[in-house]
Amino acid sequence: MNDFQVLQGKSIFLAKAIRACRPNVLSVIFFSAFINLLMLVAPLYMLQVYDRVLMSKSYETLTALTIIAMGCLVVYGLLEFVRSRILIRTGLKLDEYLNERVFRVIFKASIGNSSSASAQALRDTDTIREFLSGGAIIAFCDAPWVPLFIVAGFLLHPWLGMVSLGGAIIIFILALINELSTRRLMQEASEESLLATHYAQTSLRNAEVVHALGMISSVMNIWGHRHSEGLKRQSQASDRGGTILSLSRFVRLALQVGILGVGAYLAVRGDITPGTMIAGSIIMGRALAPVEMGVGQWRTFVFARNAYRRLNYLLSQNDLPERPMSLPEPVGEVTVNRVIVVPPGTENPVLMNISLSISPGAALAVIGPSGSGKSSLARALVGVWGTHSGSIRYDGAELSQWDPEQLGPYLGYMPQDVELFSGTVADNISRFQQGDSTAVVEAALKAGVHELILEFPDGYNTQLGENGLALSGGQRQRIALARALYGNPKVLILDEPNANLDTDGEQALAEALQNAKDSGQAIVVISHRAALLSIADKVAVLKEGVLVRYGERDAVLADLNKASKPLAISTEPGE
Repeated sequence: MNDFQVLQGKSIFLAKAIRACRPNVLSVIFFSAFINLLMLVAPLYMLQVYDRVLMSKSYETLTALTIIAMGCLVVYGLLEFVRSRILIRTGLKLDEYLNERVFRVIFKASIGNSSSASAQALRDTDTIREFLSGGAIIAFCDAPWVPLFIVAGFLLHPWLGMVSLGGAIIIFILALINELSTRRLMQEASEESLLATHYAQTSLRNAEVVHALGMISSVMNIWGHRHSEGLKRQSQASDRGGTILSLSRFVRLALQVGILGVGAYLAVRGDITPGTMIAGSIIMGRALAPVEMGVGQWRTFVFARNAYRRLNYLLSQNDLPERPMSLPEPVGEVTVNRVIVVPPGTENPVLMNISLSISPGAALAVIGPSGSGKSSLARALVGVWGTHSGSIRYDGAELSQWDPEQLGPYLGYMPQDVELFSGTVADNISRFQQGDSTAVVEAALKAGVHELILEFPDGYNTQLGENGLALSGGQRQRIALARALYGNPKVLILDEPNANLDTDGEQALAEALQNAKDSGQAIVVISHRAALLSIADKVAVLKEGVLVRYGERDAVLADLNKASKPLAISTEPGE
């Protein structure tokens, strides 16, 4: 069984990451033992000062006790310092172990179903890291030593021990009530908050439509309702938690007064000394501190627990296989054999028994009405969507045998919905690789966008917002084409690459594709315009997910023209 397998709905990878941090946590527990033992220095010093120094009036005894106590406290401070640094490095170790894995899983899950994964997983990783390196874990490490201080109270006097034990039980019961009364509300608040955030992010991606159609109020009302529901439940949970915390603080102060009162009574009776009374008060305070801290940190613990569950579910449902062995550089021979494609999260196929091939130096045009499965074929060819059955092979190797990061540089993919990233124009064209500027300019020249880029304020160094918000649709498409052409890929797969292009842009696109053919690149282009169909060697016609025509371009187009009921070919982009 490898490290990435999932067993009984649990992510073994996440469990292994936690186990990797176990030595650090055990070290923290080890140091916590000595830290808690050294917590007895102050009450013992107080006891000796009251019962020995004040009675004997011995300066030598006071000096010796003070030196010993200060030395112990120096050790205490050093141990606290070491424990804190270990905790911080534990969080960093967990983050280092998980961040790349979680990042890759998010992208895999987003490809399959964009609603099932988001940046929430990265926030969950941060929440777990902060829990492991914060005060909550210290409270848990100190809690096992509560009995030590209670026993110390009993050693001073049974009544003092009973007060400490009773206080610890009361505060623990309050913590249990806090958990039972807020667990469901905190979970519901978290779910509502996630839904509201996801809805807001989705709405922002369609901000232009929302504004143009006057939908701002409607969208805001939907978001506001979900946001308010989350805040309502969080507020209810916080009110209950705040009430419990207030009660625990009241109990803590009442016990402090109570143990002093009991101690004073015992001292008046002569059962204990005044020093024992003061020491008992300090020891009880230390006994209750971890319990009270646990109540105060309970919300942090709940957040960390929920984050762990979400992260565990995400990793268990989106397992990553081991990276395939590297294969030789492809030449661009693509074969599609009886492929059936079912979109992730659905059961109905959008492509059925598709078989075709693309050779180096040849171009295949894919046409068909809207909803026929053209974009689905493009997604399958680049591995974004997996095949339900059948195979897609590059140079004879099934697509699953290729490492996406090895095959990606040899593919030039341009989706129907062009996305550009935050960064410079050069960054976007070079796919954010540290490539040489010559290759970037070469790709821009091939795409016919070099002159346009030079007109930008900073040329190739012009910063683009997310999605290229500063650019028109045609400009984004032409930069995306340069990105697809970067590095002279072996296979070009372009989905409606001329949807937003003007005449000049379309002519530049046709020239770029012709030059790509002449240089031996295999091309798959989804388009309906004659300017691009003219460069095709073969044409594939899809209708309702079925390949109804496939062959040499002139023969297929002639068949379509001769048909008594010609296939309706949409001139609109999209599925």
